[in-house]
Amino acid sequence: MSGLAQALHPPTPPASGARRGFFTVQAAGQLFGLPVDAVQTIFRLQAITPVPLGPDVVAGLVNLRGKIVVALSLERRLDLQSNGAATSALAVAVERRGETFALVVDSVGDAIECEEHERISSPRHIQDDRARLTAAYYRTAGGILPILDVDALFDMRTDNLSARLPSQQSANGLSGANP
Repeated sequence: MSGLAQALHPPTPPASGARRGFFTVQAAGQLFGLPVDAVQTIFRLQAITPVPLGPDVVAGLVNLRGKIVVALSLERRLDLQSNGAATSALAVAVERRGETFALVVDSVGDAIECEEHERISSPRHIQDDRARLTAAYYRTAGGILPILDVDALFDMRTDNLSARLPSQQSANGLSGANP
């Protein structure tokens, strides 16, 4: 949905008893849900072009049907410890504010539906930075499924991301001098 369409017709929260659809994905052996309406396609990565001096969450640039898109590592974005398993070359294309991005994941699971009465409050043990990236939690037969907030995944302004980036001055070879 375009930005104009979203502004004219903002999404409404689901009614009580409503069912919501999610794709399940794994990163570092942990299961997460992505809203079905945020996912454009699931695709196998052929090659990832690194982005020198880019943030560590950026896996690189990938080709999606002739379009170059930024690929984020879901594992790194969620600051998860790698489980050491060989990662597959899968990505989920998502749209945010009219732009397509790819989330690099370990695997893609099923598309599931959750009812609103299965929604639970955020578990207390969840760290604040992780909770900020999560839109909801649902109780499922397999346990608790965190639903990722796609907008928050790509909003790095509030992260400590700048601390992980090399400064522009040091990247230009300047040390404290005003340009």
